Amino acid sequence: MTATTKLTWLITGCSSGLGLSLTRAALAGGHKVIATSRNPSRTPELVSEIESKGGKWVPLDVQSGDSGKVIAELESGGDQIDVLVNNAGYCIYAPIETIEDEEVRRQLEAMYFGPLRLMQAVLPHMRRRRSGTIVNMSSGASLDGIPTMGVYAGAKAGLDASTRILAKEVAPFNIRTLTVVLGTFNTNMLPSVVLGKAALPDDYAGTFVEQVQGLLTTNKIQPNGDKDKAMQAVYQVVAGEGVGEGHQAEKLLPLGSDMTPRLKGSQDYLGHALEVFGSVTNSVDVD
Repeated sequence: MTATTKLTWLITGCSSGLGLSLTRAALAGGHKVIATSRNPSRTPELVSEIESKGGKWVPLDVQSGDSGKVIAELESGGDQIDVLVNNAGYCIYAPIETIEDEEVRRQLEAMYFGPLRLMQAVLPHMRRRRSGTIVNMSSGASLDGIPTMGVYAGAKAGLDASTRILAKEVAPFNIRTLTVVLGTFNTNMLPSVVLGKAALPDDYAGTFVEQVQGLLTTNKIQPNGDKDKAMQAVYQVVAGEGVGEGHQAEKLLPLGSDMTPRLKGSQDYLGHALEVFGSVTNSVDVD
């Protein structure tokens, strides 16, 4: 893939936020975009905008077990998907102790199984063509999240780990993966907060968990990042332009100033474990 190659992108979660910004960036770069959302009829103005710029908009619910059929239909209809962007998702904010089983399953469907199904659907086509890019939007929560984001963070971390292994599996077929680890951005994720159904136990009064939920419901957590700047960076790294020129082999793209301390914190966390237990780590092999 070169910087002049025009690609067909399939992006999930395009009705607002990061997905919409990335759709606009890719279209502005001269690429074809297949934008998706659960219910395109709710955003007719956006659908018209994207289609007027040469894009396509199709319904796709990432939580549906049949979501992969959308890719099969597009490919059989002549749309060669060069870039799959798993972006759709949301967070249910609840502590591990009280989040309900049904809420956990919904989170995992949206944040792990949904992207997995789409990757499984597109990979045979990319493998046959010996070309393709899979982009998974992740979160700084997968490295060091705040209380109430445990299940969301777990789903993101699980997808991150699977993507690292996928990169090794599909490298022989010239298929690339890119994990985008995002800090907080000016999307509708924070303003449209979904709390867990269960009430906090009394013992949580005054704890960080209660404070976080209070900040979330009063919209007092201010994002650092500009979604349009971030998605322009993602576009360039995928397309091999601008900041992405010469970096097509990179597999991890952290975005947002709040990611810097999180990345350093992860380094320190792992380094500390080796410092404290390094001798033990290396002492338990078979004699």
